[in-house]
Amino acid sequence: MGTDLLDSPIVVVACLFIRPGKEAAFREFETDAARIMRSYGDRIDRVIRPIAPAAEGPLPHEIHIVSFPSLERFDAYRGDRDLAELAYLRQSAISHADVIIGVEGDTYA
Repeated sequence: MGTDLLDSPIVVVACLFIRPGKEAAFREFETDAARIMRSYGDRIDRVIRPIAPAAEGPLPHEIHIVSFPSLERFDAYRGDRDLAELAYLRQSAISHADVIIGVEGDTYA
């Protein structure tokens, strides 16, 4: 990846699958993680609650669209000590997450 992309704003799309009955733990984790995220200049732009599948397979509980000022800031957030202390909560609430990292593209309007 070129140096210019390392300094470019990035978008993270996270499909989050939670364990049955763990909605409260999930909300607690996400609230704390969002607070930590803001300290790095990051933000959750959108939270989507899927209502119908586009293909076969389970639906995620939520899809998050998240903006980060750079890949470097994203990596700093992921390595944050306070976030690491929440790992137990994340593991108890989230069964798995599908994450895609990208950069803004041109629209087709």
